[in-house]
Amino acid sequence: MAASGHTFPFYAGPKPTFPMDTTSAIIITVFLTALVTFIVILPGIRGKMRLFWLLRVVTSLFIGAVILAANFSSEWSVGQVSTNTSYKAFSSEWISADVGLQVGLGGVNVTLTGTPVKQLNETINYNEEFTWHLGKNYAEEFTKALEKGLPDPVLYLAEKFTPSSPCGLYRQYRLAGYYTSAMLWVAFLCWLLANVMLSMPVLVYGSHMLLATGIFQLLALLFFSTATALTPPCTLHLGPVTLHTHPGPAFWITLTTGLLCVLLGLAMAVAHKTQPQRLKAFFNQSAVEDPMLDWGPEEGGFLSPRYRSMAESSECQDIALSEASSEACCKEECPSEPDCAL
Repeated sequence: MAASGHTFPFYAGPKPTFPMDTTSAIIITVFLTALVTFIVILPGIRGKMRLFWLLRVVTSLFIGAVILAANFSSEWSVGQVSTNTSYKAFSSEWISADVGLQVGLGGVNVTLTGTPVKQLNETINYNEEFTWHLGKNYAEEFTKALEKGLPDPVLYLAEKFTPSSPCGLYRQYRLAGYYTSAMLWVAFLCWLLANVMLSMPVLVYGSHMLLATGIFQLLALLFFSTATALTPPCTLHLGPVTLHTHPGPAFWITLTTGLLCVLLGLAMAVAHKTQPQRLKAFFNQSAVEDPMLDWGPEEGGFLSPRYRSMAESSECQDIALSEASSEACCKEECPSEPDCAL
């Protein structure tokens, strides 16, 4: 192999890489498809309700997509450096490359891209994933990487996350991933319930579930930050430079979405107390009210309707009555006219 292909023994060629995480791509595609479907039926909605309806759909789909994508994202903690480092074992050759580290809730992803990509008669472009979620064994995946003969920078970073590493990164991030993922799944269920309740005449409970969605997202961030801070940081040396990690895009977009859900939930709860009719109009529910129903704040809005009695009605009901009953009704309403019943 070394004589014919200029490749050191035991090393396979770089595998082709997809430009982004396939799971995130699938989630984004599904939600974009749903958005396009809703936009297609948008012209069938009249008046300003069209704008309100579009705003509700876009906001809801954005929140749901962020929760799912963040749960499967590998960019909760990221870091990248440009360095000169050794390439492969049993070789004194050095390369100039960009080394990236992405830590997710279920594993780590290490990238190695040469600058330029073509060096030592090879294409230096690696993207390797090592997982620890349920059903996976991180130590076995690292052993396979050793047998495969991946480049030194990739193996060095992957070794720091093995269970036997003195850095303790494996227990640290594995614990953080489990609790954070659990909180995000609960947030996703709250989001589903919020959508169901907001499509029914129970807006106040829909606002409570939207508020719960934001709270569980913030709890997920709290668990991740706390668990990752339990152990001192491990120094990652790559040649003459040190790789430092920091919160990634998944962390910040979850924080933004969580705060958005909390603000929207609080705003809807306040609007339900102060401006209930406007809130109903925004959700296109005021038009379905029965004119014979009198809604009062003490009855709880849509959940407890209070029916008007016949005595409270100012007009005669259009109901066929007997002659005696009709005469009695007319005497009560117009006693000054003797020929009322005629």
